[in-house]
Amino acid sequence: MNLRQRKKISIICSGLILGIFMINSIALKEGKELKLDQILPYLDDWSQIEESQSYYPESLFEYINGAAEIYLSYDFEELIVSQYKEKETESNVALEIYNMGTNNNAFGIYSAERYPESNFLNIGLQGYIEEGAFNFLAGNYYIKLLCFDCKESSDKILKKFAKEILIRIGDKGRFPLPLTAFPSEGRIKNTEKYIKHNFMGYSFLHDGYSVGYKNNNMEFECFLIEGNNPDDARLMLKKFLQEKKEIGIKEAAPGYMIRDRYYKNIYIAQINNYICGVIKIEDGREEVGQDYLGRIMDNLKQ
Repeated sequence: MNLRQRKKISIICSGLILGIFMINSIALKEGKELKLDQILPYLDDWSQIEESQSYYPESLFEYINGAAEIYLSYDFEELIVSQYKEKETESNVALEIYNMGTNNNAFGIYSAERYPESNFLNIGLQGYIEEGAFNFLAGNYYIKLLCFDCKESSDKILKKFAKEILIRIGDKGRFPLPLTAFPSEGRIKNTEKYIKHNFMGYSFLHDGYSVGYKNNNMEFECFLIEGNNPDDARLMLKKFLQEKKEIGIKEAAPGYMIRDRYYKNIYIAQINNYICGVIKIEDGREEVGQDYLGRIMDNLKQ
């Protein structure tokens, strides 16, 4: 093969690579979801050990039998698994990319597995790293990376893979909008959660958000439940009050106060398509519950 032919092939290959990136960019701009194999990173000094494997709702139990149920509860769509080896060392990286379908679903499963005291990094929307593992959130995707035999280079390698994946995803997404309605005072950082189904253990409560708080050594939680419309929210609140009627319900403007064996004092009310509330308020601290309920409602009105 002469020099001119080699140059021609090089130009064609460069054009194909550029074309792939252009297609991915156009897909992102038009809001089209990428296939998971388009998100897999390709690094010059690393090679895939074997062909990647894909799992779907009906086959997820084959890969994570013990934990599949919680992923399915967030309407999991697809998982791709791949493993890489560094060419010059024994370092290995295992990669899992979960497509959860929506930004909120991805945040939900991510929030269920993180801890407030985790070592968080500003990669993607948010991520945390610990002992050779890095989990992070970006758009509709929840990504997990594990580094084996990486020694002191572990963190550096994990970050390198994460950044390559993020280039392909593009938009890192955002935290669920209802979380902005929670008060900032006393808020315990990184305790935000989204529970899609069976919020507080009740099958009729869906799309719940909760945040942990601390006020003068008392820890409690604030929550929001997002109805499809005001009627849906009204029906959920009615069912919840019916479940609690035997333990005593008092009207406490602007909503209700309930004494509960597990959740202690509960303050709850409806505003438009939301149910908002405060739980785990201790006896003698009732004014805190009423105060935070009012704050949430005021934020929702803005």
